[in-house]
Amino acid sequence: MEDSEHRDDQITNIINPIIQGTQLSLIGAELVSLPAGLCEEHGNVITRLDLSFNCLRTLVGLESFSNLQELVLDNNEIDDQVRIPRLPQLHTLMINKNKITDLEVLLEQLKKQLPCLTYISLLGNIACPNELSASDKDEEDYKRYRCLVLYHLPNLKFLDSKRITKREREEAKRKGPFLKVVKPNETTSDSHEGQSSPDLYTPLPQVLKEGGQHQGTFGQCKYVYYGRHSEGNRFIRNTDL
Repeated sequence: MEDSEHRDDQITNIINPIIQGTQLSLIGAELVSLPAGLCEEHGNVITRLDLSFNCLRTLVGLESFSNLQELVLDNNEIDDQVRIPRLPQLHTLMINKNKITDLEVLLEQLKKQLPCLTYISLLGNIACPNELSASDKDEEDYKRYRCLVLYHLPNLKFLDSKRITKREREEAKRKGPFLKVVKPNETTSDSHEGQSSPDLYTPLPQVLKEGGQHQGTFGQCKYVYYGRHSEGNRFIRNTDL
């Protein structure tokens, strides 16, 4: 335990955090995770934390910053496996240029863990289909993205570099429930790979699929009508003409 604390103290001294009032900056310190000693010492005081240009893959320890209001995580290694800690006062989150690909997984965490969030920027992530960073995306893709984000986070005022408009809020309420991306079940698709799918649907019950079992079935009739009335003309055979 003492060795761990000693290492944290050494790391803290090496990275030389910049503290100005309630703001703490650890920019470009090649951090893979937050030093425990740093979290314990400054967690209750800091309201703005800048951890940009590091190698962070985890946010463990961030829960110690109970009064945090602004968090900058630009240019790190954060991906879909990250777990967002509970930060009840955080209103601004910058997480540009990371490795987030699954937007809905992230949004589910954000709306549970960051109840006061009003500003978020996700530019430079695959999950953010911005045409400037992804050549295969266009303006419509980005509009759908904004609509989905606002549907999950209706209290947002800014998304990326743009203010949320009244029209966007209305569209999010109307279209949001239908923007969920449905992914195929890999287990099911693998099990039927290379096999033709059985015909599970038929217009007739199974017992009536054989010829002659249904009044509408086409087939031969053993009865011949010889009446003289016009109704019987439908049943005259060619040999009777």
